[in-house]
Amino acid sequence: MTFRIQRRATLFGAVALLAATVMTPALAQDKPVLRFSAVFSEQDIRAEMMKQFGEGVAGFSTLEPYYGGNLFKQGTELVALQRGNLEMGNIAPQDVSNQIPAWSLLTSGYLFRDAEHLRKFFDSEVGAEFKKMAEDQLGIRILGPTYFGIRQVGLRIDKEIKTPADMAGVKLRMPGGDAWQFLGTALGANPTPMAYAEVYTGLQTGAIDGQDNPLPNVENMKFYEVMKQIVLTSHLVGYDLLVISKAAWDKLAPADQEALQAAATAAIDFSQAKHVEREAELLKKFETDGLKIYAPDVDAFRANTQKLYLESELAKSWPEGALDKINAL
Repeated sequence: MTFRIQRRATLFGAVALLAATVMTPALAQDKPVLRFSAVFSEQDIRAEMMKQFGEGVAGFSTLEPYYGGNLFKQGTELVALQRGNLEMGNIAPQDVSNQIPAWSLLTSGYLFRDAEHLRKFFDSEVGAEFKKMAEDQLGIRILGPTYFGIRQVGLRIDKEIKTPADMAGVKLRMPGGDAWQFLGTALGANPTPMAYAEVYTGLQTGAIDGQDNPLPNVENMKFYEVMKQIVLTSHLVGYDLLVISKAAWDKLAPADQEALQAAATAAIDFSQAKHVEREAELLKKFETDGLKIYAPDVDAFRANTQKLYLESELAKSWPEGALDKINAL
């Protein structure tokens, strides 16, 4: 009798162990993996942003980050999200505008004044309209803009710049592409396309008179070594978009969706504050190192640039009244 009871207990224990072994992977799979792709490096401030985000969502999902374009190359992340090959990404607004022409407004010069204005837009009613376009037409949910700096003009020549008229004849390196070249013209310069890796030599030899980049880029690429001044034109607020595919978002419980958005907002707040602080530090450093810092008439630059945009083909796809609403924020 005792033997039978022990045998039954042993069999029951074996069955229970087998059941636990079978069920454990299934339970583990209930916690979704969010693969995240970005072209910025693991040393970037935004990588720390994603670390914080990952900790914020750890209770109900696992963030699996890939940096340096190791999972998907720049410009291909959006399609990967749409095809279900990726759950989250750091997407350039230009990639969105390639599929939704109305979004070209959000890539235009002198639209956003600074990082705070950028955030106000995405939190506003007009911002909600643009986010809904992306969700409905592209199948992505925008969690917020990831600010990485304001583009300023750096010159190898010593010429005080106050208005667009003062930029006449200045060979200003701008990235390739019609939209970038248009912006260079709107600044009053003679825009010159040149590969990013060639800019230092271009400034050194005089092939170009200047370049435009956020200040952290100027430091990273050591452009300041071959520049004499920085003109605080503040012509373009640099940002990308932290997004999650709608398919991945819809799989989350409402409480988890709320927690994920809160984690994203907190991480973006951290990253933005760090970038703004770094820009201020670099401005002081460059001035201490001997570069002249000029503060031009930004209102004159903004008025001229927006006028030229509105007269161009680029503005034909912009929603009526959207520019005025953004300016008024």
